[in-house]
Amino acid sequence: MTTVHETLARGETAAGAVGVATALLDAYRPGAHRFFASPTRTLLAEGTHTRVAHDERPLTDRVREALGTAADRGAADPVVIGAIPFDRTAPAALVVPAALHRAPALAADPLIALPAPPPEPVAWTLRPVPAPERYAEAVAAAVRRMRDGEFGKVVLARALDLTADRTPGLPAMLQRLARRDPHGYTFAVPTATGGTLLGASPELLVSRRGTALVANPLAGSAPRSEDLAEDVQRAAALLRSAKDLHEHAVVVDAMRAALAPYCATLHVPRRPTLVKTAAMWHLSTTLTGTLADPAATALDLACAVHPTPAVCGAPTAHARRVIGELEPFDRGLYTGIVGWGDAAGDGEWVVTIRCAETRGQDLRLYAGAGVVADSDPAAETAETGAKFRTFLDAVGAAL
Repeated sequence: MTTVHETLARGETAAGAVGVATALLDAYRPGAHRFFASPTRTLLAEGTHTRVAHDERPLTDRVREALGTAADRGAADPVVIGAIPFDRTAPAALVVPAALHRAPALAADPLIALPAPPPEPVAWTLRPVPAPERYAEAVAAAVRRMRDGEFGKVVLARALDLTADRTPGLPAMLQRLARRDPHGYTFAVPTATGGTLLGASPELLVSRRGTALVANPLAGSAPRSEDLAEDVQRAAALLRSAKDLHEHAVVVDAMRAALAPYCATLHVPRRPTLVKTAAMWHLSTTLTGTLADPAATALDLACAVHPTPAVCGAPTAHARRVIGELEPFDRGLYTGIVGWGDAAGDGEWVVTIRCAETRGQDLRLYAGAGVVADSDPAAETAETGAKFRTFLDAVGAAL
């Protein structure tokens, strides 16, 4: 196999060059690397030059400090890369890497169409946290409280713990995730607790390039079907669903309110469109704007909107409390942010969904559903089961 260094040495960095992006995907090794792929680029980070500190200062200040320190110590064009938890007061897993290899998007590399290696013959033991019926009861409890007027929306998650009979190969999992949805956002980064955060998210929280910003909230979902006619019907029904359209509008309105103070112009389409992954249909709205102050970084914007009602609820503070009451686990990096940012303020930050935290033979998968007053507990439980499919397919397991 051609190594990353050999590929870069040949200067094959033009958009669409055969094998450039997939060489970075092939080169990924857990622990040694951080991998991030988006519709605009592919990044493979090696080692650690400067680590972002954890203290009481705002995260954006600590990231600016790390980038400045790295530049002072000789790093050329330093970039911070990694993940931020759902709870921003918890330690982030962010570093300026010792070396960063860049390539065009995976979708622009013709070799991404080649099949990924099949899942290893691993025996998996699965344990839901909580059991599906307990999750449905939590949804029903939240629905009752919303119908009583206590709050408007909450996103409730459940987890699935997998234990293998041997240590599974993370590079092969990453290959299957990336090749299944090459137009999405695929990532693999070390966690602060010694594991790996691995996933394929469909949702861009916010990106910035110069003074241009883009945000793409997703809320309102339906499982895909292998039958083409049924799949089209599910997509059409999602676009007509009053419940899902309401859920989506809550998220878009919150994003508009959070981003507007930073913008000279902000365009918000009146109605959502559809996006699809291999497992799900989602309602999608793409917000575009021009910054009023070019000093506002991509991470500044991401922190201004995180967590959105798409992963938390509304009102945000109340939804956080409900999540703490009804979810029997700490979310950790799930529904946090993963991505990169440079010293000029550009960057891409993605909502950390369709993911797992892995350590040795153990994986913890997460999936959540937006719950509003007219949610059906059985339907929300089924939706989370469908969302698990992205990662279960990658590891060769099934519910």
